[in-house]
Amino acid sequence: MFQKILLAYDGSEGAKKALEAGIILANIHQAELWAVTVQEKLPRYGGTIDEIQEEKEVADAHYGKIVEQVRARAHEAGIKIKVLRPFGHPARTIVEAAKEGKFDLILVGHSGVSGVWAAFLGTTAEKVSRHAPCSVLIVR
Repeated sequence: MFQKILLAYDGSEGAKKALEAGIILANIHQAELWAVTVQEKLPRYGGTIDEIQEEKEVADAHYGKIVEQVRARAHEAGIKIKVLRPFGHPARTIVEAAKEGKFDLILVGHSGVSGVWAAFLGTTAEKVSRHAPCSVLIVR
């Protein structure tokens, strides 16, 4: 049923559960599994160029670790995974990636790294489910 699955991955517990679901679904459907880790844009204004550069390096290291987590777990499960690392607003960028890549399914954890809505459906998951061009599985 599914041929191309897009996993929204931010390193949160919800995303890790979505990754496990993605591995299972990719095996069952013999589907391609892709992960998207959206890096939010750095602030436009900083005190100095060095401060902006330092912030960029910290962000690159953080998102690099997230990508390595997803690759390591997929490799451990014997699944090939492709990773996208675009910049932008998370929900909008996930939806755009799904449209451009012609994905059949988006997997997203019920809540991500934002603590405000931790007990409820996360704002990214909610927005993706409203605007996605394909089926969305919200994993708890």
